[in-house]
Amino acid sequence: MSKKLDEELAEALKQGEQVDAPPVEKAAARPVERRNPGRNNLGLLAVLLVMGGALVSLFLVGFKEAAVYALTVDQLFESKEKLTGRKVRVEGELIQGTLVKRDEPCEYRFTLHSPQNEMPVRYAQCVIPDTFRDVPGVQVTVEGSLNQEGNFDATLVMAKCTSKYDPTTHEIQGDDKKLDGPLSRN
Repeated sequence: MSKKLDEELAEALKQGEQVDAPPVEKAAARPVERRNPGRNNLGLLAVLLVMGGALVSLFLVGFKEAAVYALTVDQLFESKEKLTGRKVRVEGELIQGTLVKRDEPCEYRFTLHSPQNEMPVRYAQCVIPDTFRDVPGVQVTVEGSLNQEGNFDATLVMAKCTSKYDPTTHEIQGDDKKLDGPLSRN
């Protein structure tokens, strides 16, 4: 089969040689047109600048939405209109007696305060940190957003561990052991 194919190709070549092809004329000598390399560089620079500007603006717009502001309860209420619905982090002190757990749906509700304002918080999770207890002086940081009604919908609750050490008496509160020095214990 390949021999037959070779013969057909050879015959086709012979027929192509027999056909009178028009003589090839030499092209008139024309000067070679050169493009301005500076113009191409400016175009590339413009494209790179546009792409860079687009990336920077995309980063800034995306970063603005992801930014989390850390405020006190009083600062949040001062900027209430501007921060409603935005993700914020708020610090305050738990008002003793306000921590309530609801089973259906599973959530915790409590109230934080600063010197001038109180803020009700709803945390729609079943588990809270171990250090978050309904005792006086518990400092709490919540992350989430303030809704239109003025309640805070928390997505994260962090409780600061209250210090039990009293430097004036060198005692740990709630513990009968006294400290003689900063590192030794009796």
